[in-house]
Amino acid sequence: MWPDNRSSVSEFLLLGFPILPEQQDVFFALFLSMYLTTVLGNLLIILLIRLDCHLHTPMYFFLSHLAFSDISFSSITVPKMLMNMQTQCHSITYAGCISQVYFFIFFGCLDSFLLAVMAYDRYVAICHPLHYTIIMRDELCIILVAGSWFSSCAQALLHTLLVDQLSFCAGTVIPHFFCDLSVVLKSSCSDTSLNELLILTEGGLIFSLPLSTILGSYIRMAVVILKVPTLERISKALSTCVSHLFVVFLYYGTIAGVYYFPSSGSSKDKDIIASLMYMVVTPMLNPFIYSLRNKDMKCAFQKIFRTKDTPWCH
Repeated sequence: MWPDNRSSVSEFLLLGFPILPEQQDVFFALFLSMYLTTVLGNLLIILLIRLDCHLHTPMYFFLSHLAFSDISFSSITVPKMLMNMQTQCHSITYAGCISQVYFFIFFGCLDSFLLAVMAYDRYVAICHPLHYTIIMRDELCIILVAGSWFSSCAQALLHTLLVDQLSFCAGTVIPHFFCDLSVVLKSSCSDTSLNELLILTEGGLIFSLPLSTILGSYIRMAVVILKVPTLERISKALSTCVSHLFVVFLYYGTIAGVYYFPSSGSSKDKDIIASLMYMVVTPMLNPFIYSLRNKDMKCAFQKIFRTKDTPWCH
């Protein structure tokens, strides 16, 4: 996918994050610490699920894939942003930019699908507890995860191939800290009406279906719980669902703000900050919300500090 007669540039210029020069070191340290927290926290989740057989359940199987997706989602943009902040070299090759577009869409869609799958898993566990093991069998879990990966790959490939058909003028500047799809389209010299139409239609469908599944699952769970309301049951449900819904609304709200309700030309900094929320903040919060507050994960974590003679499964 190297540029040919459709594109006259071999690299783009990323303007980066809108901060003052004297604040570069502070923000570099902040973003680096957030990125390391994201990577280490999600790697810890994968390790614990791998080592502790008590976590070999559908819920944690989905969670391990979400943790890997979160690591990848942040890694496609944050390291490049940190390098640009440190070296003050803001160029990115054409191939690098196209690759960022592909993997950004791929792991962004994968996150959405996995969040929906996890919501469905919780719905079955709460609304159909006696049939949980029958419904959430291993074959179905593998199909749901494989379908999420395949659908994300197809979605990313479709948009990336269309972007690769566009032309870009020499000296193209991308006013962002990474090659965001919407910003790349606005920087093109070609007609992008087809690309924008796909984002609003097919992309909107991919956006709304997982969100509808998540909200529908939580609404159904709330109805079931409130049929036999007890203080302990409601408190436990709220402590779980509110945290999950917070991440869902943070993730989907910022994406909707950037792609479906974009800021005006004088307020582009708001879009960049919104992008940081779902690219950096949400993947960092997921380990705390989905696992480190979970009793099973805490028990698995404590086993790490036991002696080697202590078995993982008993």
